[in-house]
Amino acid sequence: MASLLIQHAHLVVTMDDADTRIADGGIYIEDNVIRQVGESDTLALERPADVTIDASGMVVLPGLINTHHHFYQTLTRNLPAAQNADLFTWLRVHYPIWAGMTPEAITVSTKVAIAELMLSGCTTSSDHTYLWPNGARLDDQIAAAREMGFRFHAARGSMSVGESQGGLPPDRVVEGEDAILRDSQRVIEEYHDASRYSMLRVVLAPCSPFSVSPDLMRESIAMARAYGIHSHTHLAETRDEAAYCAETFHRTPVELAEDLGWVGDDVWHAHMVHPSDDEVLRLGGTHTGVAHCPTSNMRLASGIAPLGALRRAGARVGLGVDGSASNDGSHLLAEARQALLLHRVMGDPAAITAHEALWLATRGGAAVLGRDDIGMLAPGMAADIIGYRLDTFGLAGGAIHDPLATLVFCQPPNVDLSIIDGRVRVQDGQLLDLDQQALIARHNAIAQALARGELR
Repeated sequence: MASLLIQHAHLVVTMDDADTRIADGGIYIEDNVIRQVGESDTLALERPADVTIDASGMVVLPGLINTHHHFYQTLTRNLPAAQNADLFTWLRVHYPIWAGMTPEAITVSTKVAIAELMLSGCTTSSDHTYLWPNGARLDDQIAAAREMGFRFHAARGSMSVGESQGGLPPDRVVEGEDAILRDSQRVIEEYHDASRYSMLRVVLAPCSPFSVSPDLMRESIAMARAYGIHSHTHLAETRDEAAYCAETFHRTPVELAEDLGWVGDDVWHAHMVHPSDDEVLRLGGTHTGVAHCPTSNMRLASGIAPLGALRRAGARVGLGVDGSASNDGSHLLAEARQALLLHRVMGDPAAITAHEALWLATRGGAAVLGRDDIGMLAPGMAADIIGYRLDTFGLAGGAIHDPLATLVFCQPPNVDLSIIDGRVRVQDGQLLDLDQQALIARHNAIAQALARGELR
């Protein structure tokens, strides 16, 4: 049994229900499970730990949890034609480019997105890839996440309604619904691991009301529930989506989701910017989940989600960085800061606190993904642990007053330490076991060829 001891942290923030914070804190891990949390000098070890990490000068937290992303979009960040576009225009710019992606493009972009997330403090993420051209498969992402040592909720996304059927995407990027369902069943049976501390779970994720049919939505959630897995989609993101749903289905996006059975504690929706007041109450009453993506919603001028109302109503809410071409980054701690600032801009300086922003990024994310083994530092929880150094220029003058809040109010730092499933993945601010420059170079070459329509 391998053991690891973190000791002498300036502050351990457990994110438990009592908001326990421990000065000179320590954490003892056996294999991939936390066994003890407390003051460093009070931990009772039967034998010296195999590995000891001195966390002096760090604030230590549970790993952050990202509930919505599109890893492949690292390949199309900052395209000039999409810099000043709303969602539907932005998608029409990108769809033809994404149609050129290859299995290698999916693999390499997944690694880049995960690396960026890990450096920000994220230890678990879902991803939502919904087009699979040129032989690309969910398997490509899964292999990349395993190689990176990252806890992954892999969404088998899909689009089935192209332009010729009244949908938004070009016909060449959609799939037949029978093929989607067959492959969905395959990846569930081959990869989904429902066990405690699982590093890989599968999610079914038809893309949106304007790119899939009601039949596919019904069949997908029926399959997900038969296998006991979770379901995810985009919903109520923009006014254009609401107009599409009104014209096509004579429903609001939320009403459509309710009609199709897409509510409940095994479902979460990305964005949820434009629900009515009554829909917020109904979503909360069913404990439906929401991935709040403030940066993307601001970048695309989609609006401001009713975060406080959703939480008060009982919805499960976490944070999502969303796509790397609509953010255009994958820094989850920065997303927590953005959430705090966005919801104060409406006039209430206490609309969300620093602690609440970090709660969304930890406990909130765990609830959205249906996990009770991550998001908190306590005995019996997964050993997903991060540490940020406080003696940096960006935090100077802030950490001395409130080490936790400084992570949100000041410049969002990268982690100095990240442990995922009991394995050190970032140490001294550097990703381990990764040729970073080679990965970036290959990613940029693929991105350039993809944008030019020359990827082979």
